[in-house]
Amino acid sequence: MSLQLQQPSTWESTLLDWAYLPLDKPHQPTERIKEDCEVLEAAYQLCHDVTRFHSRTFFVASALLPPANRRAVRALYAFCRVSDDLVDKPSWIDDDTAENDWQLNALDDRRLALTRWRALALDARPPLDEPVALAWADTRARYHIPDGYAEQLIDGVARDLQQTRYETFDDLAAYAYGVASTVGLMAMHIIGFTGEEAIPFAVKLGVALQVTNILRDVAEDWANGRLYLPLDELDAFGLSADDIARGVADGQVDDRWRAFMRFQIERTRRLYDEALPGIGMLNSDGRFAITAAADLYRAILSDIEAHDYDVFTRRAHIGKLGKIARLPRIWWQSRAV
Repeated sequence: MSLQLQQPSTWESTLLDWAYLPLDKPHQPTERIKEDCEVLEAAYQLCHDVTRFHSRTFFVASALLPPANRRAVRALYAFCRVSDDLVDKPSWIDDDTAENDWQLNALDDRRLALTRWRALALDARPPLDEPVALAWADTRARYHIPDGYAEQLIDGVARDLQQTRYETFDDLAAYAYGVASTVGLMAMHIIGFTGEEAIPFAVKLGVALQVTNILRDVAEDWANGRLYLPLDELDAFGLSADDIARGVADGQVDDRWRAFMRFQIERTRRLYDEALPGIGMLNSDGRFAITAAADLYRAILSDIEAHDYDVFTRRAHIGKLGKIARLPRIWWQSRAV
Protein backbone atom coordinates (compact mmCIF):
# COMPACT_ATOMS: atom_id res chain seq x y z
CA MET A 1 0.00 0.00 0.00
CA SER A 2 1.22 3.54 -0.64
CA LEU A 3 0.27 6.99 0.53
CA GLN A 4 -0.27 10.03 -1.58
CA LEU A 5 2.10 12.89 -0.84
CA GLN A 6 -0.06 15.69 0.48
CA GLN A 7 0.71 19.39 0.60
CA PRO A 8 1.62 19.97 4.23
CA SER A 9 -0.35 22.71 5.93
CA THR A 10 -0.94 22.20 9.63
CA TRP A 11 2.65 21.47 10.58
CA GLU A 12 4.06 24.29 8.48
CA SER A 13 1.72 26.84 9.99
CA THR A 14 2.50 25.70 13.52
CA LEU A 15 6.26 25.72 12.95
CA LEU A 16 6.20 29.18 11.38
CA ASP A 17 4.36 30.54 14.41
CA TRP A 18 7.16 29.14 16.58
CA ALA A 19 9.85 30.53 14.29
CA TYR A 20 8.54 34.09 14.40
CA LEU A 21 7.93 34.08 18.15
CA PRO A 22 11.55 34.77 19.27
CA LEU A 23 11.66 37.76 16.91
CA ASP A 24 8.73 39.34 18.74
CA LYS A 25 10.64 39.45 22.01
CA PRO A 26 12.71 42.60 22.55
CA HIS A 27 16.36 41.76 22.01
CA GLN A 28 18.41 42.42 25.09
CA PRO A 29 21.70 43.96 23.94
CA THR A 30 24.68 42.10 25.32
CA GLU A 31 28.33 43.01 25.27
CA ARG A 32 30.83 40.82 23.52
CA ILE A 33 33.08 38.80 25.78
CA LYS A 34 36.05 40.93 26.82
CA GLU A 35 38.02 38.33 28.74
CA ASP A 36 41.60 37.35 28.04
CA CYS A 37 41.81 36.74 24.30
CA GLU A 38 43.64 33.49 24.91
CA VAL A 39 40.76 32.17 27.02
CA LEU A 40 38.19 33.02 24.37
CA GLU A 41 40.34 31.69 21.54
CA ALA A 42 40.80 28.43 23.43
CA ALA A 43 37.02 28.22 23.86
CA TYR A 44 36.49 28.65 20.14
CA GLN A 45 39.21 26.10 19.41
CA LEU A 46 37.38 23.56 21.55
CA CYS A 47 34.21 24.19 19.53
CA HIS A 48 36.27 23.63 16.38
CA ASP A 49 37.48 20.30 17.75
CA VAL A 50 34.00 19.22 18.87
CA THR A 51 32.62 19.92 15.40
CA ARG A 52 35.43 18.09 13.62
CA PHE A 53 35.05 15.05 15.87
CA HIS A 54 31.26 14.70 15.83
CA SER A 55 30.15 15.83 12.36
CA ARG A 56 32.39 15.55 9.33
CA THR A 57 29.65 16.90 7.06
CA PHE A 58 29.02 20.00 9.16
CA PHE A 59 32.76 20.52 9.55
CA VAL A 60 33.34 20.40 5.78
CA ALA A 61 30.39 22.69 5.04
CA SER A 62 31.35 25.22 7.72
CA ALA A 63 34.90 25.36 6.33
CA LEU A 64 33.42 27.12 3.28
CA LEU A 65 32.42 30.14 5.37
CA PRO A 66 34.57 33.22 6.03
CA PRO A 67 36.79 32.68 9.13
CA ALA A 68 34.71 34.71 11.61
CA ASN A 69 31.44 33.09 10.54
CA ARG A 70 33.11 29.69 10.47
CA ARG A 71 34.14 29.77 14.09
CA ALA A 72 30.74 31.18 15.09
CA VAL A 73 28.75 28.37 13.48
CA ARG A 74 31.10 25.87 15.10
CA ALA A 75 30.33 27.46 18.45
CA LEU A 76 26.67 27.02 17.53
CA TYR A 77 27.30 23.38 16.67
CA ALA A 78 29.11 22.79 19.98
CA PHE A 79 26.21 24.34 21.89
CA CYS A 80 23.81 22.01 20.08
CA ARG A 81 26.12 19.02 20.59
CA VAL A 82 26.34 19.54 24.35
CA SER A 83 22.57 20.02 24.57
CA ASP A 84 21.91 16.81 22.67
CA ASP A 85 24.50 14.74 24.52
CA LEU A 86 23.01 15.62 27.88
CA VAL A 87 19.81 13.72 27.09
CA ASP A 88 21.51 10.60 25.74
CA LYS A 89 22.95 7.70 27.70
CA PRO A 90 26.13 8.95 29.38
CA SER A 91 29.36 7.41 28.18
CA TRP A 92 30.32 6.44 31.71
CA ILE A 93 27.41 3.98 32.02
CA ASP A 94 28.74 0.42 31.83
CA ASP A 95 26.72 -1.96 29.66
CA ASP A 96 26.56 -4.36 32.60
CA THR A 97 24.81 -1.80 34.78
CA ALA A 98 21.25 -2.87 35.59
CA GLU A 99 19.06 -1.09 33.06
CA ASN A 100 16.29 -0.23 35.51
CA ASP A 101 18.75 1.17 38.04
CA TRP A 102 20.36 3.30 35.35
CA GLN A 103 17.02 4.61 34.15
CA LEU A 104 15.88 5.53 37.65
CA ASN A 105 19.12 7.31 38.46
CA ALA A 106 20.00 8.84 35.10
CA LEU A 107 16.67 10.33 34.01
CA ASP A 108 16.56 12.81 36.87
CA ASP A 109 20.30 13.42 36.48
CA ARG A 110 19.88 14.29 32.82
CA ARG A 111 16.97 16.62 33.54
CA LEU A 112 19.01 18.41 36.17
CA ALA A 113 22.02 18.57 33.84
CA LEU A 114 19.89 20.04 31.06
CA THR A 115 18.41 22.62 33.44
CA ARG A 116 21.90 23.66 34.50
CA TRP A 117 23.07 23.80 30.88
CA ARG A 118 20.07 25.93 29.89
CA ALA A 119 21.13 28.56 32.42
CA LEU A 120 24.74 28.44 31.23
CA ALA A 121 23.82 28.51 27.54
CA LEU A 122 21.67 31.63 28.01
CA ASP A 123 24.08 33.41 30.35
CA ALA A 124 25.65 36.49 28.80
CA ARG A 125 28.68 36.09 31.07
CA PRO A 126 29.27 32.37 31.66
CA PRO A 127 32.18 31.19 33.82
CA LEU A 128 35.56 31.05 32.15
CA ASP A 129 35.82 27.32 32.88
CA GLU A 130 32.79 26.65 30.65
CA PRO A 131 34.42 27.05 27.21
CA VAL A 132 31.48 26.03 25.01
CA ALA A 133 29.12 28.34 26.90
CA LEU A 134 31.75 31.09 26.70
CA ALA A 135 32.22 30.84 22.94
CA TRP A 136 28.45 30.53 22.47
CA ALA A 137 27.80 33.66 24.57
CA ASP A 138 30.30 35.60 22.49
CA THR A 139 28.70 34.33 19.26
CA ARG A 140 25.20 35.27 20.41
CA ALA A 141 26.35 38.77 21.27
CA ARG A 142 28.32 39.29 18.05
CA TYR A 143 25.48 38.18 15.78
CA HIS A 144 22.44 39.21 17.86
CA ILE A 145 20.97 35.70 17.91
CA PRO A 146 17.58 35.71 19.67
CA ASP A 147 17.73 33.71 22.88
CA GLY A 148 14.33 32.23 22.06
CA TYR A 149 15.82 29.97 19.40
CA ALA A 150 18.35 28.53 21.85
CA GLU A 151 15.54 27.94 24.33
CA GLN A 152 13.46 26.20 21.66
CA LEU A 153 16.40 23.93 20.79
CA ILE A 154 16.89 22.89 24.40
CA ASP A 155 13.15 22.25 24.70
CA GLY A 156 13.39 20.17 21.53
CA VAL A 157 16.18 17.90 22.73
CA ALA A 158 14.43 17.60 26.11
CA ARG A 159 11.56 15.80 24.36
CA ASP A 160 13.83 12.77 24.06
CA LEU A 161 13.62 12.43 27.85
CA GLN A 162 9.91 11.75 27.73
CA GLN A 163 8.83 10.85 24.18
CA THR A 164 10.06 7.87 22.17
CA ARG A 165 7.30 7.50 19.56
CA TYR A 166 5.58 9.85 17.09
CA GLU A 167 2.10 9.11 15.80
CA THR A 168 2.07 11.35 12.73
CA PHE A 169 4.39 13.32 10.50
CA ASP A 170 2.98 16.52 12.00
CA ASP A 171 4.22 15.32 15.39
CA LEU A 172 7.60 14.44 13.92
CA ALA A 173 7.91 17.80 12.14
CA ALA A 174 7.35 19.55 15.47
CA TYR A 175 10.24 17.56 16.95
CA ALA A 176 12.40 18.28 13.89
CA TYR A 177 11.76 21.99 14.29
CA GLY A 178 13.04 21.94 17.85
CA VAL A 179 16.25 20.04 17.17
CA ALA A 180 17.08 21.15 13.62
CA SER A 181 15.10 24.11 12.23
CA THR A 182 16.16 26.18 15.23
CA VAL A 183 19.78 25.51 14.27
CA GLY A 184 19.18 26.92 10.81
CA LEU A 185 17.38 29.95 12.21
CA MET A 186 20.35 30.70 14.49
CA ALA A 187 22.84 30.06 11.69
CA MET A 188 20.98 32.60 9.51
CA HIS A 189 21.82 35.32 12.01
CA ILE A 190 25.49 34.39 11.78
CA ILE A 191 25.56 34.26 7.99
CA GLY A 192 23.21 37.17 7.39
CA PHE A 193 19.91 37.15 5.51
CA THR A 194 17.65 39.53 3.64
CA GLY A 195 14.69 39.53 6.01
CA GLU A 196 11.94 37.51 7.63
CA GLU A 197 10.85 36.16 4.25
CA ALA A 198 13.78 33.72 4.54
CA ILE A 199 12.41 32.09 7.69
CA PRO A 200 9.95 29.58 6.11
CA PHE A 201 12.75 28.19 3.93
CA ALA A 202 15.06 27.70 6.92
CA VAL A 203 12.30 25.92 8.81
CA LYS A 204 11.66 23.56 5.92
CA LEU A 205 15.35 22.83 5.38
CA GLY A 206 15.72 21.95 9.05
CA VAL A 207 12.88 19.45 8.81
CA ALA A 208 14.45 17.89 5.70
CA LEU A 209 17.84 17.57 7.39
CA GLN A 210 16.41 16.01 10.54
CA VAL A 211 14.23 13.53 8.65
CA THR A 212 17.33 12.53 6.68
CA ASN A 213 19.07 11.83 9.99
CA ILE A 214 16.09 9.81 11.16
CA LEU A 215 15.98 7.66 8.02
CA ARG A 216 19.72 7.04 8.29
CA ASP A 217 19.74 6.25 12.01
CA VAL A 218 16.78 3.88 12.37
CA ALA A 219 18.91 1.09 13.87
CA GLU A 220 20.86 3.38 16.20
CA ASP A 221 17.72 5.09 17.46
CA TRP A 222 16.02 1.73 18.00
CA ALA A 223 18.98 0.58 20.08
CA ASN A 224 18.45 3.69 22.22
CA GLY A 225 14.77 2.87 22.69
CA ARG A 226 13.47 5.43 20.21
CA LEU A 227 11.44 5.19 17.01
CA TYR A 228 11.00 8.46 15.15
CA LEU A 229 9.20 7.08 12.09
CA PRO A 230 5.52 8.16 12.01
CA LEU A 231 3.48 5.24 13.32
CA ASP A 232 0.45 5.98 11.15
CA GLU A 233 2.59 5.90 8.01
CA LEU A 234 4.25 2.65 9.06
CA ASP A 235 0.77 1.20 9.52
CA ALA A 236 -0.32 2.43 6.08
CA PHE A 237 2.45 0.29 4.56
CA GLY A 238 1.62 -2.74 6.69
CA LEU A 239 4.51 -2.17 9.09
CA SER A 240 4.78 -1.82 12.85
CA ALA A 241 7.37 -1.37 15.56
CA ASP A 242 7.73 -5.17 15.63
CA ASP A 243 8.91 -5.07 12.01
CA ILE A 244 11.54 -2.49 12.91
CA ALA A 245 12.73 -4.74 15.73
CA ARG A 246 13.00 -7.69 13.34
CA GLY A 247 14.79 -5.59 10.74
CA VAL A 248 17.37 -4.46 13.28
CA ALA A 249 17.76 -8.04 14.53
CA ASP A 250 18.15 -9.84 11.17
CA GLY A 251 18.80 -7.06 8.65
CA GLN A 252 16.04 -8.23 6.34
CA VAL A 253 14.47 -5.72 3.94
CA ASP A 254 11.13 -6.56 2.32
CA ASP A 255 8.87 -4.87 -0.21
CA ARG A 256 6.78 -3.17 2.46
CA TRP A 257 9.87 -1.50 3.87
CA ARG A 258 11.12 -0.51 0.41
CA ALA A 259 7.77 1.14 -0.39
CA PHE A 260 7.72 2.92 2.96
CA MET A 261 11.24 4.24 2.52
CA ARG A 262 10.56 5.36 -1.06
CA PHE A 263 7.65 7.41 0.27
CA GLN A 264 9.76 8.94 3.03
CA ILE A 265 12.65 9.78 0.69
CA GLU A 266 10.35 11.31 -1.93
CA ARG A 267 8.81 13.66 0.62
CA THR A 268 12.18 14.57 2.10
CA ARG A 269 13.61 15.41 -1.33
CA ARG A 270 10.61 17.61 -1.98
CA LEU A 271 11.33 19.48 1.24
CA TYR A 272 14.93 20.06 0.12
CA ASP A 273 13.66 21.37 -3.22
CA GLU A 274 11.18 23.72 -1.57
CA ALA A 275 13.82 25.02 0.84
CA LEU A 276 16.38 25.78 -1.89
CA PRO A 277 15.17 29.30 -2.81
CA GLY A 278 15.88 30.40 0.76
CA ILE A 279 19.60 30.01 0.17
CA GLY A 280 19.40 32.93 -2.26
CA MET A 281 18.17 35.08 0.65
CA LEU A 282 21.41 34.55 2.58
CA ASN A 283 24.45 36.79 2.35
CA SER A 284 26.43 35.77 -0.70
CA ASP A 285 29.51 34.59 1.21
CA GLY A 286 27.41 32.05 3.13
CA ARG A 287 25.48 30.45 0.28
CA PHE A 288 28.16 27.94 -0.73
CA ALA A 289 28.38 26.53 2.79
CA ILE A 290 24.63 26.13 3.28
CA THR A 291 24.16 24.67 -0.19
CA ALA A 292 26.94 22.20 0.62
CA ALA A 293 25.36 21.22 3.93
CA ALA A 294 22.00 20.63 2.27
CA ASP A 295 23.42 18.78 -0.74
CA LEU A 296 25.74 16.52 1.25
CA TYR A 297 22.96 15.54 3.61
CA ARG A 298 20.57 15.01 0.71
CA ALA A 299 23.12 12.64 -0.83
CA ILE A 300 22.59 10.33 2.15
CA LEU A 301 19.15 9.58 0.74
CA SER A 302 20.73 8.33 -2.49
CA ASP A 303 23.13 6.17 -0.52
CA ILE A 304 20.17 4.59 1.29
CA GLU A 305 18.57 3.83 -2.07
CA ALA A 306 21.82 2.46 -3.49
CA HIS A 307 21.94 -0.11 -0.68
CA ASP A 308 18.36 -1.32 -1.11
CA TYR A 309 17.01 0.76 1.80
CA ASP A 310 19.06 -1.22 4.33
CA VAL A 311 19.42 1.11 7.29
CA PHE A 312 19.45 -1.82 9.69
CA THR A 313 22.92 -3.25 9.17
CA ARG A 314 24.78 -0.17 7.87
CA ARG A 315 24.79 3.57 8.39
CA ALA A 316 24.35 5.47 5.15
CA HIS A 317 27.08 8.02 4.52
CA ILE A 318 29.04 9.91 1.90
CA GLY A 319 32.79 9.35 2.09
CA LYS A 320 35.38 12.11 2.18
CA LEU A 321 36.25 11.74 -1.50
CA GLY A 322 32.59 11.74 -2.41
CA LYS A 323 32.09 15.01 -0.54
CA ILE A 324 35.08 16.65 -2.19
CA ALA A 325 33.98 15.47 -5.64
CA ARG A 326 30.59 17.14 -5.17
CA LEU A 327 31.93 20.56 -4.18
CA PRO A 328 32.47 22.04 -7.68
CA ARG A 329 28.90 21.26 -8.69
CA ILE A 330 27.62 22.55 -5.34
CA TRP A 331 29.56 25.79 -5.86
CA TRP A 332 27.92 26.37 -9.21
CA GLN A 333 24.53 25.55 -7.72
CA SER A 334 25.05 28.04 -4.91
CA ARG A 335 25.80 30.79 -7.44
CA ALA A 336 22.71 29.96 -9.47
CA VAL A 337 20.26 30.09 -6.55
